[in-house]
Amino acid sequence: MTANTPASLDTAQQAALGSGADFWSTKQVGDVPSLVLTDGPHGVRRQVGATDHLGLAGSEPATCFPPAVGLGQSWDTELTGKVGTALGVESRALGVDVLLGPGINIKRDPRCGRNFEYYSEDPHLTGTLAASWVRGLQKTGVGASLKHFAANNTEHDRMRSSSDIAPRPLREIYLRGFQHVVRTAQPWTVMCSYNRVNGTYAAENHWLLTQVLREEWGFDGVVVSDWGAVSNRVEAVAAGLDLEMPGTGGVTDAQVVAAVEADELDAAVLARAAARMLALAAKAEAGRAARVVAFDADAHHRLARQVAAHCVVLLKNDPVQGQAVLPLEEGCSLAVIGEFAQSPRYQGGGSSHVNPTRVDVPLDEIRALATGTDVSYSAGFTTDGSGDAATLRDEAVRAAAAADTAVVFLGLAAHQESEGFDREHIELPAEQLQLLAAVVEVQPRAVVVLSHGGVLRLADVDELAPAVVDGALLGQAGGGALADVLFGRVNPSGRLTETVPARIEDTPAYLDFPGEHGHVAYGEGLFVGYRWYDARRTEVTYPFGHGLSYTTFAYSDLELTAGAEGVTAAVTVTNTGERAGREIVQFYVAKPGSSVARPPLELKAHTVVTLAPGASHRVCVLVERQDLAYWDIRGDRWVVEGGSYEVRAAASSRDIRATATVEVEGDVFVLPLTLDSTLGEVMAAPGAAEVLGSLRPMPQPAAQSDGLGVDMARLMASVPVGRLLSFAGGAVTLGDLEKLLAQLDAARTAAARA
Repeated sequence: MTANTPASLDTAQQAALGSGADFWSTKQVGDVPSLVLTDGPHGVRRQVGATDHLGLAGSEPATCFPPAVGLGQSWDTELTGKVGTALGVESRALGVDVLLGPGINIKRDPRCGRNFEYYSEDPHLTGTLAASWVRGLQKTGVGASLKHFAANNTEHDRMRSSSDIAPRPLREIYLRGFQHVVRTAQPWTVMCSYNRVNGTYAAENHWLLTQVLREEWGFDGVVVSDWGAVSNRVEAVAAGLDLEMPGTGGVTDAQVVAAVEADELDAAVLARAAARMLALAAKAEAGRAARVVAFDADAHHRLARQVAAHCVVLLKNDPVQGQAVLPLEEGCSLAVIGEFAQSPRYQGGGSSHVNPTRVDVPLDEIRALATGTDVSYSAGFTTDGSGDAATLRDEAVRAAAAADTAVVFLGLAAHQESEGFDREHIELPAEQLQLLAAVVEVQPRAVVVLSHGGVLRLADVDELAPAVVDGALLGQAGGGALADVLFGRVNPSGRLTETVPARIEDTPAYLDFPGEHGHVAYGEGLFVGYRWYDARRTEVTYPFGHGLSYTTFAYSDLELTAGAEGVTAAVTVTNTGERAGREIVQFYVAKPGSSVARPPLELKAHTVVTLAPGASHRVCVLVERQDLAYWDIRGDRWVVEGGSYEVRAAASSRDIRATATVEVEGDVFVLPLTLDSTLGEVMAAPGAAEVLGSLRPMPQPAAQSDGLGVDMARLMASVPVGRLLSFAGGAVTLGDLEKLLAQLDAARTAAARA
């Protein structure tokens, strides 16, 4: 490709660069090459030949790694980076220039049908995992597409509805992960979402795409639309969109050209969009130089199995007759029950669906590891209602009674959760719970293995089964990974990335999901996920960050040091058990006595440590200063509040192992006093009493009314000072008051900087 610039292209060519040639490719314009973009976040869905209009035709075989719902449970940035790199290698082999991922929307409500594509209910965990994935992918010369920007948290009416969010939760919860990835990983592209954000389509939202993404965060890549998200391309280009996908046969190109010629669209804005597309093409061409003819499917499958094993969460492992059910003992007979053991559920439905290179069947993998052990299989239930539920249940119960241990696979089928629709509830199918109850009645040594993309209500499962293993969705090697964990070849170390509520009515957005009449009210504000349950002191079945191990860990000697970059936290972790294990050390921050509303605690750092039995390690993390900040709506900026902070080293959001306190110097932030400032706010300024006292006959706050039955000082403290002029009888002018407010402001600023 020659060194093209926007100036070397005419208006029609610049417009043509910004729209697709077909479903997955951009146009070749002169010697600017066509680029290939394709799904997806956990596997390359590369269609070949003639692509259908909806992109639903078959795709080339590729490794299906754990989807984000599973991958997130590893809490491991190193592993997510390895997955990103493997996906980059496969993308190069399959001729893909930009892989559409990762998806990092916050899991606001467990019913969202696309939650399986997203990492977490927490912006810190989401952002750090996604940034590592992006860096791993892009070092192979393949671009990422960070999506869906922004506030795309429901599938219902997703192409029209408006996500109506106040500034603080928008910044602190829904944009924070995007901000972290953009600033630390520099994705080649960002994909804007279908929905409106506070009334304006994301694709046409200048505030979102230009002011925030580019001017505040410094993003210099391409903004691409979600497929079919553009309703008005001229307005979208003006807002900051660079590439509309898929192709429209040149229809919108002509509209853009006409708008430029009619001075309805600034030619410089189109030229900037074209320049960004040229830069993307140059990056892609450089990436193609590292040609990959084929990828090692076996090696990638082994990686997928290793990763999946670290994503498995041991939710419960109570003893039966004095002995833990897991890991499974060699030589003990097993009754494997449940359709998912034979027909595994390992990925979600929709645009990210991968054609896997192979699939590990859990039953086969269990039998492969259970050498010398009798392993029976009973379907127990069907997911399509085709079998006789009572007969299937009776067969499973007989098998469980005849075995030493029952391993019961439960979960949701593909048709019960998918992109494109939201779930109406979070229940397991009734026939599965009936099966479990019947099995446990005859076989108390029972293990439940769960497969699902969205959170399930597990109160009944927790009550019935002594051991519960959460596999979420684990990708094509999930069957082998589950066998590795069940038999103790891998010590489970996954942690929940979502709270498991006791009931759907307890969830934060229960009354505001999925919205109505084209609007979704984010009425819970900042209190998403564990923030909500903790603030309301609500009991949950399993808390955020929860996960057990076949060993135990102790925490000690937490030390904190405040510095210019943030707070450094160090704690000693010791493996106090008899097996080697991997611990996810979580650090939560609280600000007692904050001047603004805050959740009781928030995840701000985490790390992974692997320890032999009896070994200790001093782990150290940095809680970055910017992550201590809240969004101040008065100044429309981030502010670090000064004072005392608590940092809590924890094994989950509700398993705090050590707490320490540190003093943090606050930002200098002095909100200017105006005529709209209250008398109480003005009186809090240094010297205010003397200054206002000089303005006679301005009303002065009295200590106590002796006739009205009110606290006059408190009453007057809420009155804007500008309103007091009407009580001065004209003796005090507007100019007098403004001058004195400026004098107080100067004193406040000097005091804050001292």
